[in-house]
Formats: sequence, C-alpha cells, structure tokens
Amino acid sequence: MTTVRTVLAMRTRPGCEQRFEAAWRFAAEQISTLDGCLHQDLVRDADDPRSYLIISDWADRERLDAFGRSEHRDHLLRAVRDLRESAQRHTYQVLYVVRGETGESR
Repeated sequence: MTTVRTVLAMRTRPGCEQRFEAAWRFAAEQISTLDGCLHQDLVRDADDPRSYLIISDWADRERLDAFGRSEHRDHLLRAVRDLRESAQRHTYQVLYVVRGETGESR
C-alpha cells in the first residue's frame, strides 16, 4: 500500500475567510477519526488571504476514494463548499518523505 496525498486548492468568497477556516476545522476534526485518514493541514497563501490549500494524507487510495464517494463527506463539507469561490483537487502517491533534524525520514 502507498500513502496518498490530496491537495485541494480553494479560494473563498470575499469576506468568508474566517467562516471557511472554522467550517474546515469542524469537518477536519470529524474526518480525522475515519479509518485511513492520517493527517490534514489547512494552509493559507501568505500573499492572498482568500487562497488556501487543504492537504491530507490517507493510508491508501481505496479508503480515500471510499470517503470521497460517501454521503458523510458531502454532509461534512457542505459548509466549506458554500463558502468557496473555486476548488481544484489533485491526488498524489507519496514516494519519499525527508524530514528535518528533529523528524523522521521514510
């Protein structure tokens, strides 16, 4: 099995940044309890506060795809979808991870 990483680029509607972050955090806390979800990050563009990346790692493609097709996903992410202007998703296989001095490599 290969870890997979999804990267979603999202742009919020004007003035919706704080609500978007709160909605994402609520959904992410629920998603983090699902089998196969390893980790999630929300990062904001330092030069464009309406642009975000949502980065998540999953144990394998099968569990990611099962979640992606679920009604549970639709329910959890409804608020996030309502606050965004655009979204683009990509899925990658994680081949190598090199960490800094205090982390681990694989």
